[in-house]
Amino acid sequence: MWNFLSRDPLRSSSACYSLTKVVSSFGMYWDYWLVTLFFGIAVPILGRRRIRKLLALPDTTKSDRLRLYTSTIIFQWIAAMFIYVRSGKHGLSASTLGLTYGIAWPRTAGVAILLSTLVIANQLLSLRALPQHPEAAKGHLQQVALKIFPRDAGERAMFFVLVVTVAVCEEFIFRGFFQPLFTALAGVSLAVGILGSAVMFGVSHLYQGRRGLITTFVIGLLFSGVTAWTGSLLPSVVAHFFTDILAGFVAPRKIREALNSSG
Repeated sequence: MWNFLSRDPLRSSSACYSLTKVVSSFGMYWDYWLVTLFFGIAVPILGRRRIRKLLALPDTTKSDRLRLYTSTIIFQWIAAMFIYVRSGKHGLSASTLGLTYGIAWPRTAGVAILLSTLVIANQLLSLRALPQHPEAAKGHLQQVALKIFPRDAGERAMFFVLVVTVAVCEEFIFRGFFQPLFTALAGVSLAVGILGSAVMFGVSHLYQGRRGLITTFVIGLLFSGVTAWTGSLLPSVVAHFFTDILAGFVAPRKIREALNSSG
């Protein structure tokens, strides 16, 4: 078994991980186990239960949506800070966690622009095509969107804060922490690290339904691969932000247009 404990990162063309043999007889420290089990089991169960309650309502109120945004923001920052503090206790460096510009600033910036352009184009094309496929607007993911996405300027301002929080915290948790963790546990296997991170990312979004889970898993693979290549979370954070902000600001209108066109 392996763990990442050294303060001197091992720099390579693919990642900036510091990996040494584990010193715990259990293979992982208790806090790493706690975080892994929490995000692998508790988060998907609680998230799905909460969304089911919202979907059972005839409609959500402004208070419902703002409460959802606020609680998510608080939870994500607490989780991210706990992981950051505990990782520091075990000697993880900023490079290991992806909290640097990576091995080459021009490459990282270029990849951030390219990845963001790719996700923006994909998101806009999908949303533009939605009114021509009204049956798709009746899916689980679209119904979740109608219930939780903002509807006025005040909600959009709070939703903007939420999107910034989610982009930073989720990328840190899944790409910054879980990716090197699974890489280390698999005997410094970068492929396992990428796959494990994507699986955890997909499972944590179980509330989006089967289609949302698969889509999130694929996006997780892409973001994890980019993080491994650049050694930085910056590209995936920026792309994650644009993905969610476009969905929140544009998707509800397009979904309603599709539903109206279907009568």
